[in-house]
Amino acid sequence: MTAMQDTRRFARWWARLALLLAAAALAGCSWLGDLGKADQTAKWDADKLYAEARIEIGNGAWAKARELLQKLESRFPFGRHAQQALMEIAYTYYKEGESAQAIQACDRFIRQYPNHPSVDYVYYLKGLASYNEDLGLIGRVLSQDVSDRDAKAAREAFDVFKDLVNRFPDSKYADDARARMRYLLNAQAQAEVNVARFYFARKAYLAAIQRSQTVVREFQRSPAVEEALGLMVRSYAALDMEDLQADAERVLRLNFPESRFLPKQK
Repeated sequence: MTAMQDTRRFARWWARLALLLAAAALAGCSWLGDLGKADQTAKWDADKLYAEARIEIGNGAWAKARELLQKLESRFPFGRHAQQALMEIAYTYYKEGESAQAIQACDRFIRQYPNHPSVDYVYYLKGLASYNEDLGLIGRVLSQDVSDRDAKAAREAFDVFKDLVNRFPDSKYADDARARMRYLLNAQAQAEVNVARFYFARKAYLAAIQRSQTVVREFQRSPAVEEALGLMVRSYAALDMEDLQADAERVLRLNFPESRFLPKQK
């Protein structure tokens, strides 16, 4: 072995040693850092954890509140605050717009505590999380209508509110749930009309008729029925289906005699 080879081997050995020392130093720093970040809540009792979580909720610090509530639930699963903690965990997720997590927390509460005095509130919260009415900044800027949004979410929210009303008809949340159900039904009906209007504009008249028929058949009390009938009249006219056009027009005129969707009289 030459002197040059010895020198290269020695250099590689020192490089490896330097890397090992650096890794050990970093690990030591991390370990020391963890010591400096000891859990300040470790010795808190359930009352202290819950009181501090309530303070964070009052401050709108949803993530901090949830962290405390989760510690409370895990450390004192059978304590008097555990059920309330799970309920408020769901609430913090809802306030942060984390709908899926809020719904999961609500479902877990309903499954674990079906007879809890406040389970009607949890159903209500689940409905709110299923279909959040806040469109957000983009929705406001674009003037997005609720009927243009996810129809599946609207149906799911409707079903949750319906479940609440059926199970707890005298709940203090029942009247608001009924109002939201009417709103969601109207939104779903308008969504169908929007699709029918889209098809009509592209001369897909049969598709427009099918969507309009869905509104007339499934959302009879919705204001959207008027336009749905009008689209049926116009679509049948475009297809030269005079008998069906006359039938649709007769129904429209009977139910909405002053409708702006009635054909102009010649």
